[in-house]
Amino acid sequence: MQSTKRVVITGLGALTPIGNNVQTFWENLVNGVSGVGEITRFDPAKFKTRFACEIKNYDPLNFFDKKEARRMDSFSQYGMIAVEEAIQDAKIDFDKVDVERIGVIFSSSIGGFETFEKGIKEYVQMHHNPRFSPFFVTRVLANSIAGNLSIKYGLRGVNYSPLTACASSNQGLIHAYNYIKWGKADIVVAGGSEAPITEACIGGFNTIHSLSTNNDNFANASRPYDKARDGFVMGEGAAALMVESLESAQKRGAKIYAEIVGGGETADAYHITRTHPDGRGAHLAMKEALREGNINPNEVDYINLHATSTPVGDISEITAITKTFTDQKALSVSATKSMTGHLLGAAGAIEAITTCLATHTDKIPPTINTTEVDEKVPDNIDLNLGKASNKTVNFALNNSFGFGGHCACIAMKKYEE
Repeated sequence: MQSTKRVVITGLGALTPIGNNVQTFWENLVNGVSGVGEITRFDPAKFKTRFACEIKNYDPLNFFDKKEARRMDSFSQYGMIAVEEAIQDAKIDFDKVDVERIGVIFSSSIGGFETFEKGIKEYVQMHHNPRFSPFFVTRVLANSIAGNLSIKYGLRGVNYSPLTACASSNQGLIHAYNYIKWGKADIVVAGGSEAPITEACIGGFNTIHSLSTNNDNFANASRPYDKARDGFVMGEGAAALMVESLESAQKRGAKIYAEIVGGGETADAYHITRTHPDGRGAHLAMKEALREGNINPNEVDYINLHATSTPVGDISEITAITKTFTDQKALSVSATKSMTGHLLGAAGAIEAITTCLATHTDKIPPTINTTEVDEKVPDNIDLNLGKASNKTVNFALNNSFGFGGHCACIAMKKYEE
């Protein structure tokens, strides 16, 4: 049987509602800072939801020239920025590595929704005169971010964009792990990017009752596992992780944040938008990640929950956890969407960074805004309410679940030579 390679994380990059780089993001996350505010991208007065977690102080011309910016939708811009930070963090010199063995697996759930919406509006306003931008198609394509990244850096390895709704970037990270584990790549740029704060996107998610409508108290609207939770808060941004074989990382003398040891990808096979009430897909994903990582459930020190703050989804995940961790005396978890909002296809990547840094720093971020915990949450599950906690994190899981019943769980461990 072919021997497998150890897989590590050597670089991180992020552009989020609570920080435009990894350091600021992490500091704000552990300090319980919320990124929510009133929507500024458009006039939300007629919408049921009038708030979101937007990126602050962003000007594309601080990162791109006008020509570059015109060619890319916001989601693609965000991803390019996060990846550049991750590359700099990993200190990779592409002139000194084999670019034919470096891949890009970068996700987005809805791609260039902003561009699509703007183009259709202009088409209608111009009385159906089909004068579309020459960049319309390439800005809309969800895989344009992976293509743009490979072109910019000359990376000729595996290149694609998994599209499994809100599980997309966590699933992509698992794929990156697999490519390296089985010796098909040395380095993979993995992550996700999303720019969903548009009229059609907010209105569409309102129609299916996914978003919180707590406009009078939007600062506390994202409250996972609270009895009063009423839906998620939309977020935007991007996150990137440099996934690398241990052999390659050691050869470069790279710093190592954490090791990836397993991944689970499953399906609920139940409903297009609702998770199974028994959490069967989530349970199987966690079970498979633990099996592949050779991790006993009692060894898990932390789980970053998918936990979007929806009435059904939160309890489905908790049910899956209780089925997976049957003998656990105490389990530390946190729901960080309470601070970042839900970044859809980029959620798995930004929460993978969270899980990675929790393992690296032995610090568990808090769950904020939750004051009255749903009675269906068992007493042995510690949500880390209100403030971060210090705890040795040797093994950790990151959960992501998406419309269509897609379930992904990745397992990380503290790096040891």
